[in-house]
Amino acid sequence: MNIQTSILKNGIRIVTSTIPHVESVTMGIWTGVGSRYEPRQVSGISHLIEHMLFKGTKTRSSKDISREIEGKGGDINAITQEETTCYYARVPAEHIESSFDVLSDIYCNSVIDEKELEKERKVIIEEIMMYRDQPSYLVEEMLASALWHRHPLSRPITGTPETLRNLSRDILLDFIKTHYTTHNTCIAFAGKVEHNKCVEMVKDKIQNCTENPPPPFKKITNNIKQIPLSWKTKEVEQTHIALGIRLPFGYHDPQKYALKLLNVILGENMSSRLFTTVREKYGLAYSIQSSLHLFNETGVLEINAGLDHNQTFKGLQLILSETGKIKQRPVSSRELKLAKDYVIGSIKLGLESTSYQMLWIGENMSFFNRVIMPEEIISQINAVTQDDIQSLARRIIKNTQTSLAIIAPDLTRSDADKLRKFLQILN
Repeated sequence: MNIQTSILKNGIRIVTSTIPHVESVTMGIWTGVGSRYEPRQVSGISHLIEHMLFKGTKTRSSKDISREIEGKGGDINAITQEETTCYYARVPAEHIESSFDVLSDIYCNSVIDEKELEKERKVIIEEIMMYRDQPSYLVEEMLASALWHRHPLSRPITGTPETLRNLSRDILLDFIKTHYTTHNTCIAFAGKVEHNKCVEMVKDKIQNCTENPPPPFKKITNNIKQIPLSWKTKEVEQTHIALGIRLPFGYHDPQKYALKLLNVILGENMSSRLFTTVREKYGLAYSIQSSLHLFNETGVLEINAGLDHNQTFKGLQLILSETGKIKQRPVSSRELKLAKDYVIGSIKLGLESTSYQMLWIGENMSFFNRVIMPEEIISQINAVTQDDIQSLARRIIKNTQTSLAIIAPDLTRSDADKLRKFLQILN
């Protein structure tokens, strides 16, 4: 990666990854705010603002915004997460200036029209209702609520219908003024770009942002309660489970490299222990996987599965057993090598995409204020030993750090008591 960075006098960070052989560029404007920055009464405001910024500026309608990007063969979108919001576009390289004019316009000059706000609020409420009808989404919401009880991380990024109805235009504008500041903004370009030209574009186009430093978020402490079991009775075709291990560290901790490999070995792909045992050997699930979500000072190692109702306890027992084995004895040298090759190969394949590189450099600058190069990641991955993974597993895989969310028909309190006892397997 050919990386260059600049910081403007007003605090805006600019990072570019120049890829001379491609004919496209992906650009993203990142702001360091997401759902974990939101007080309960305005839950969902970051996501609502993300939607509203596409509804029109002082000089462009919502149709103009999409037409000017799509008319060049490009695409424009945004994503709200727990700690960041990113507005991004991918276009042919010759259209970088006119496309950045659109992207910067929505970031700096959106009008937040009252009528559009009322319509978009209804749209997002329908989005929430859609997710609630999908048990695979609902069970993840239940797990987050159990893992970080009453903390902002416990709440859905979309907010709730109740909180959305209370979000007025003035509340949105005040939130933007507080969080969409120059010191909280990072702009990333990846593709056929020249760094100095990107810097000049940003200087010219990013206006109307306040320069105040952003407020801090509420950190996870031992006082944040964790609920071991969250269960819901619902008529569904499968029993849906989400098992989460709350982590005592986040993306700043060097143990994240061993954790990445542990997750791959456990359940990230089709070669993993969970997939080969629960699906291939016993045929108890079609969908089963583990995933890793890291935040500033915490995170979750999550396992999701859809099980036959009659095999729920057997399937859960297998999942807990396979998870516990990683701390009981070291992973094999072959497993570790396969996991390392998988992670390193995934990085190399991803780097061929301008979108992947933009997300890489933008996220790195947002979280670490520097770009961690792929070579550094690969070196850290290669340095992980079998003992490192077992030591980490013993640190994090405990029933006291584990929560289970489950949706199934005809669940009883007796079933819930049995499920709580099952979690003791991880001791």
